Amino acid sequence: MAYSSITKPTDYFDTTLITGNGSTQNITGLGFQPDWIWYKRRNATGHHRLIDSVRGSDKLLQTDLTNTEGTDATYVTSFNSDGWSIGSNTDVNASGGTTVAWSWRAGGSASSNSNGSITSSVSANTTSGFSIVTYTGTGSVATVGHGLGVAPKLIIVKTRSLSSQAWPVDSRAASGIAYLNETGGTGSYGDSSPFPSTAPTSTVFSIGTPGNTNGSGETYVAYCFAEVKGFSQFGTYQGVNDTGTAGSIDDVFVYTGFKPAFLLLKKYNSSGTGWFIFDNKRDDDNPISSFLMPQAANSEDSGLIRSFDLLSNGFKSRGNSDDTSGAGSSYLYAAFAEHPFVGNDSGTAVPVTAR
Repeated sequence: MAYSSITKPTDYFDTTLITGNGSTQNITGLGFQPDWIWYKRRNATGHHRLIDSVRGSDKLLQTDLTNTEGTDATYVTSFNSDGWSIGSNTDVNASGGTTVAWSWRAGGSASSNSNGSITSSVSANTTSGFSIVTYTGTGSVATVGHGLGVAPKLIIVKTRSLSSQAWPVDSRAASGIAYLNETGGTGSYGDSSPFPSTAPTSTVFSIGTPGNTNGSGETYVAYCFAEVKGFSQFGTYQGVNDTGTAGSIDDVFVYTGFKPAFLLLKKYNSSGTGWFIFDNKRDDDNPISSFLMPQAANSEDSGLIRSFDLLSNGFKSRGNSDDTSGAGSSYLYAAFAEHPFVGNDSGTAVPVTAR
């Protein structure tokens, strides 16, 4: 039996670095047609811009804002078989500007799903464990079909039509609700919370009554993730050591079973710490220390106090900041693979080396 059903993770997720030309560009070499693109300007302030194929290439949401869905066709002019095309918007294509784009492949065109009490539209990739779901809320506790065939472990929801609403995140690994645009710790499940205590199943996830997941007549998008061995993992870890010289600290190691390409993480046992994104493209070698924050429009920052080694089978903290590795603190994370621990781009069963 193969170690992983995915021997080439870059067929389903990859990070792209873009240098703007102030005009138009075709982004090629991705290797697949993306269904979800998450942009962030690196060398200047600028909102996080999320675009997907289900809502449409001209529809924008921003993780650092609580705004409703916007319309702007200059961020993505088309989704293409080997990438996508962009217009002249300065958030993604300013002349000389640098931007990062994280791209996921779902299932292409959405289909109607009636597994839940609310009928949803779903673009699902059961191989990579990722689906994009849109639905209309009822104001009453409900279920929504996600199309993955296994229970998702991480769900991110945003209302498209109701203003001043946060980004609730259901992290079953952390047993609580966090908010992608905020710095608070996790909250409790319940019918009057964004997500009830009922855990997602292989067919549906449940939503409570608040406007940020289920306002009557309001529209929503949900990004749903299930774990796939050798490709993705959604879990938690405890910080061990936050003393010593940053960059050389021997701190917690998290086993993933793959060489990570992308880390999204957050301290969740107390408030005051935001989310952080690290990846394998913005730093050439270990330790990786360049980060962006989903809750902030800030430009890219870096520092060994929040650094990690990306290893052949997981990641290891090298920093001494409580933001990412404080002794006794708890952190939730989402990780996607560059390579499974066994296998390479051609699918040959060989061990993968660290960076």
